[in-house]
Formats: sequence, C-alpha cells, structure tokens
Amino acid sequence: MKRDVSAHLEVAVHADSVLQCQIAAARQPGLELIESMTCSLDGEPRTPREILGPHGSRIHVLDVGAGTLRIDYQATILGTAIIEPPSDYDLALYRRPSRYAESDKLLGFAAAEFGYGIADPEVANRVSAWIGRRITYVPGSSTPIDGAVETLLSGTGVCRDFSHLMVALLRAVGVPARVAAVYAPGCVPMDFHAVCEAYVDGRWRAFDPTGLAPRSSLARIATGRDASDIAFLDNLGGDITLNYMSVNAFVEGPLPYDDFITPTSIV
Repeated sequence: MKRDVSAHLEVAVHADSVLQCQIAAARQPGLELIESMTCSLDGEPRTPREILGPHGSRIHVLDVGAGTLRIDYQATILGTAIIEPPSDYDLALYRRPSRYAESDKLLGFAAAEFGYGIADPEVANRVSAWIGRRITYVPGSSTPIDGAVETLLSGTGVCRDFSHLMVALLRAVGVPARVAAVYAPGCVPMDFHAVCEAYVDGRWRAFDPTGLAPRSSLARIATGRDASDIAFLDNLGGDITLNYMSVNAFVEGPLPYDDFITPTSIV
C-alpha cells in the first residue's frame, strides 16, 4: 500500500522554548519511508534532534528562541508494517490507569456494562460499538485536559476522547489497550487522528469508534498510554501559540472499505 502524508505547523514562539513534535511516520519493519522534514525560525533553518521512542515512534526536539517557527513534514509510505508482538511489559503497562484513561474510576461501570475478561475476543467490538452509539463527535466540545470520565459524562468529544474512553473501558475489564496517533486517509475533517488498539487474540487490533476513516489505510505516528504520550506538539518551557496547522493523508487508488467490525491492525 502506498500512502502520501504531510503536515505543516506554524508556531509563534514568544520566549525561549524547547519544543517536541511527533508528526513523523513511525519507523516499522516492512515499511519504506521516503520523507523530509524542514524547520525554520524566522526563515533561518533549524535542525531538530531525533529521539527514538517505543513502537517506532520518533520525537523531534527543537531548542528555539522567540520568533515564528515553521515545521514542514512530508512522506511517502510504502509497504505493509509488520506488527511487533507485545512484550510482557507492554501487556502490563497498557492495563494500568493513565492520565487521560482513568480506568480505575470506571471499574464497576465497565464490568456491569460489558462483563470482564481478556479471554472474550468480542468485548472490544462491543465497547467500540457502544461508544459509537453513545458518544457524539462534536469538534471543539472538549479541552486538552479532558479524560475518559469527562467524555463519558458529557456524551461528546473528538477522536482522542473516543479513544481515551475506549482504552479506559477496556483496561477496566482487563484488556490491555493503548492509543495510537495516525495519519488517516479519508478522515473528515482531515487532522491528526487517534484510534484505540486492543490486545485481541494474541495481537494488537485497531478500533475506531468514530468511524471517520478506514483502519487499513491508517499510518502510525506514535503509540502510548494516552494523549500525553502521543501529542503532536509539546512545549517544555517558554511560551508559544499555534498559529496554523494543516494535515493531509492520501492512499493510492480508492479508499478501502471498512465495516469497523472485522479485526484489523494498523499497517
């Protein structure tokens, strides 16, 4: 499969800052990446430092002073990713509560609604379908610090909120689950997208209760416990304003069909 993806960020930096961005496609076995990233501050080129993270994630770090920072990334992604088998550490880590997926607050609710047990291969589908029925996708309806509990109570959210709620409910019933940031051909509105991955039948499977994009066309950017691990831009000091952002993702040929029920991995 061939996918073409790109992202453009324009950031006003008001004081000395250390910025971390995660917009580059993950490096995974089976994929060939033809990519470029250019960064400039007030027109002067800047070279980011790359930090390698888990599951092929890459963080690009920039130390910048005041000015207008522009980051441009584009990539052609060829091939099919070979999904790494989960380690025992992964299975332990992705069953724990986290900042935005507070599974410990949903234990009773989740058990009563969905039952309990990692041995049930259908529980992830049931949770995804339930969220799709009960939560309404409303742009701008949540804040960057909202977690799964706020989404459950409000009944609205965007892709990260849907994913956080699914991850939290799955962990609450004993299923390891994590969040993946992806480029999503076919997504409307086009943006960085977030989906849930659940440990089903011995491997990671992708679930998207928003139903916004076919799962088989997704291209992984970053993977983690929740949005705190996969944020496209972090500011570690200083003061910044995100002035502009654009994201694009296309697949060669027609978009694949997705019934959002059949088990699928991010490839």
